[in-house]
Amino acid sequence: MEIDDLTPAEERLRRAFATGATVDFRGEGEPNGPERTVRAAVLRALLLNGPREAGEIAALKAVGARVTGVLDLRNAVVDSMVRLIHCRFDEAPRLVGAQLAYVSLRDCELPGLDASHARVDGGLRLTRCRIGGPVHLSRVRISGALYLDGAEVTAADPAQPVLQLNQAFIDNDLCARGLRTQGLIRLDGASVTGSIDLEDAELNNPGAQVLTAESLDVGANLLGRRLRAHGRIDLRGSRIPGRVDLLHASLSNPGGTALRASSCVIGELWLREGAPIEGRLNLRRAEVGRLQLEPEMLPDQVRLLDLTYTFLTPHEPAERRLPMLERDDGAFDPHAYEQLTAAYRRIGDDRAARAVQLAKQRRHRGTLPWYGRAWGHLQDAAVGYGFRPLRAAVWLLSLLAVGSITYAGHHPAPLKAGEAPDFNPVFYTLDLLLPVISFGQESAFAPRDGYQTLSYVLIVTGWILATTVVAGVTRTVSRQ
Repeated sequence: MEIDDLTPAEERLRRAFATGATVDFRGEGEPNGPERTVRAAVLRALLLNGPREAGEIAALKAVGARVTGVLDLRNAVVDSMVRLIHCRFDEAPRLVGAQLAYVSLRDCELPGLDASHARVDGGLRLTRCRIGGPVHLSRVRISGALYLDGAEVTAADPAQPVLQLNQAFIDNDLCARGLRTQGLIRLDGASVTGSIDLEDAELNNPGAQVLTAESLDVGANLLGRRLRAHGRIDLRGSRIPGRVDLLHASLSNPGGTALRASSCVIGELWLREGAPIEGRLNLRRAEVGRLQLEPEMLPDQVRLLDLTYTFLTPHEPAERRLPMLERDDGAFDPHAYEQLTAAYRRIGDDRAARAVQLAKQRRHRGTLPWYGRAWGHLQDAAVGYGFRPLRAAVWLLSLLAVGSITYAGHHPAPLKAGEAPDFNPVFYTLDLLLPVISFGQESAFAPRDGYQTLSYVLIVTGWILATTVVAGVTRTVSRQ
């Protein structure tokens, strides 16, 4: 079109473009009236071949305009700033493959936006925009930050992602505080040099994926305090060296997975002070430096196979942490118990570490055949699998008392009269109970009838106690 074939509103923009001045259409006529209406083709012509003045920086700046037609800048090179505020677009702008200096569409209304493969040398600002269609930012390269604070994005087709940032590269932060979406957000393979801020955001896609960010690479943090997500969040394979902050967050996907962070590498994962997670929590094969996890937030199903973490906070008794391991709907995983044990030992809580190891042996017992379970029950009752050594002392003292009192009242006859030592009921009972120590009593006397039966019981019980004690001590030493 000819640049001189302009309406009065468009002529004002043309004159202001040369000096980078702002044209404010608010308060001039009706919102959709001719006083505030400009054609997208005019904006395109200004950006590509607009007038320039020496010593001035040309820029397209407008407030409160209505833009008709399609702003088509596909594969265009635009070196002027674009700042359109409180504007209304009748059709979705097309910026595919464009090279742009800086774009701000703050507080605008758009039916969608397609900037796939675009390059923005400054920032891209969509703060508080109301977008009624999909936003395509796949493979976009933004040297500054991407702002989506307070934006509302919905899509007419629920099968299509509402916000696509696949393989996007953002050389600063992705700021999306208070973002509201209705549909799927895709961040698969995206790279954000700074942080992703989703504090106070509300993401809705009930019964389906609400945020998928597989292999996401974040340079700092993923912030989601007070985040409300209705649908599945998938962070599988992501690398976030800072913290994933989900304090006061509400994650809900009943009947499915609410949060999947399997195979992730995360500096700190904060799941505290929020409502209980509705849906499954999957942390399999994740590597977490510090896991801040409150038991109250855990759902009924937790998958922890091969999860590794260095520190676990806040400090809780083992009895409050163990249900987390028992909620894993997979097979028995000894690694999960070892991780929890190591976390307690790292802070010097040996009592809790022993409680976890005892729970591990009891859980393992359920996977054994009947004879293994029987032997396990015996070890548990006798010495608590070696983690309750005082039990063996109690058993020995009890049997020693029974044997001593019994044989004190009925001395067994000597095998060789005149050669036997003086009978001592205490040391005679110890001779029966301790298989590796001899006080010369057992070999010198021979009880009869029921007293002989009692001696057999004491001998067998002594061997069982000795075996379980040795097994427990061996397990403890090998663990150290």
